[in-house]
Amino acid sequence: MKIRLIALDLDGTLLNSRGELSARNRAAVGEARARGVRVALVTGRRFRDARPVALELGLDAPVVAHNGALTKHARTLETVAARLMPAAAALRVVRTGRAHGADALVSDDHVGAGLLVYDHVSPENTALARYVAWSRRVLGEEAARAIRQVPSLEEYLDHDPLHVAFTGGCAAMERLAEEMQRELGAAVKLLLTVYPKPDFALLDVIHPEASKGAGLAAVAAEQGLSADEVMAVGDNYNDLEMIEYAGTGVLMGNADPALRGRGDFHLTASNDDDGVAAAIERFVLHKAVDGSQ
Repeated sequence: MKIRLIALDLDGTLLNSRGELSARNRAAVGEARARGVRVALVTGRRFRDARPVALELGLDAPVVAHNGALTKHARTLETVAARLMPAAAALRVVRTGRAHGADALVSDDHVGAGLLVYDHVSPENTALARYVAWSRRVLGEEAARAIRQVPSLEEYLDHDPLHVAFTGGCAAMERLAEEMQRELGAAVKLLLTVYPKPDFALLDVIHPEASKGAGLAAVAAEQGLSADEVMAVGDNYNDLEMIEYAGTGVLMGNADPALRGRGDFHLTASNDDDGVAAAIERFVLHKAVDGSQ
């Protein structure tokens, strides 16, 4: 069946290891759109952090952000679907993280463009400090109203937020995920995104029914498409549900060897070798290896 919707993860997939969009990837996305194929970003990033890329590419399909907790149009801010975390569960997550020496980031404001809230950055938590600084750079002039430090997250969380996140070294976040799973169980869903080379990991805690797969299904339903008409491309464990949902599932060459070894997905080149463009050229544009039609 013809592919009519392309779902792309951002970090480690559409963007290279420097966080940049290559000319070849941009051209492939543009050519696919020129042929009437919709393109959606499906990312663990917060909506506000993903929105600039969607606007830059002129994408008209909704952005699936927060690992599927929020599906929303970049231009109009129209919300397609939202799975908010109950405030009681969010408080438990924050307190559990604090008990294990982890500083929490709360993502809020599903109606608007998004708000990042925190109350404390431990001096030794350099990964979190870098993440907040990165968010400020990405948002530019919007950062002052989009990132907020409050006296206490426990006092702030009197309503249902989108999700809670922690960041740090890979081993530390893996241990925290184990503790969270043991203490909170099925009350939440834990998604660990690991980048071994820089020893950086993100632990996202979301509503148990939220996922990139569910968000992508919401996009397909809005567009009147079946799963067989969808191609999804990703590189990490939090991408599995969307890749499994799609009729054409593609795994990046820079993915963990355990994922690449599964054998039930198509493989493409790494994010530093324009793997997204290669997948679009192969499955959507039907170009030969040498670029001929």
